[in-house]
Amino acid sequence: MAVATSRLRLCASILGAYGIRLGLEFVGPHHLRTQWKNPFIWSLEETLDWIAAINEPNVGLLFDSYHWYTNGMNTEDIAGLRADQIVHVHINDAKDVPVEEVLDNDRLYPGEGVIDLAGFLRGLHHIGYAGPVAQEVLTPGAPAESPEVLAARSRDGFDKVFGAAGLK
Repeated sequence: MAVATSRLRLCASILGAYGIRLGLEFVGPHHLRTQWKNPFIWSLEETLDWIAAINEPNVGLLFDSYHWYTNGMNTEDIAGLRADQIVHVHINDAKDVPVEEVLDNDRLYPGEGVIDLAGFLRGLHHIGYAGPVAQEVLTPGAPAESPEVLAARSRDGFDKVFGAAGLK
């Protein structure tokens, strides 16, 4: 951990000289935090502690709705953050299975699953986050649809969840 912290501090210092922020993402799916004898950081609190240890002003969270969901978090957890702590946001959705069975590489497009993305986005809006929000959909295999169909599916998903959040 000390070596990783030192290396990320150096990386952040170099990036900071060019005005670039570094976002660290906690990874929450149950299968990823239980498959190794010594799991690495997988919660918001641990990630914020690590960011504090790195102690560079350009380091913050890459905040992902999937990991927020798989950690059992809610909008109150978002309310405890400051907008300046977040570098980047990912939105994606999860299948309707027990959260312990949600797999990291089996995500859905925004608005196609069970994650409260409207609440997630409203929470971010409430704390004043106005940075990038990008889709991150990981799947077991390559998509079969054309790029045009996938782009339309993405657009429709964004319209749906931002509309439901009242942020359209």
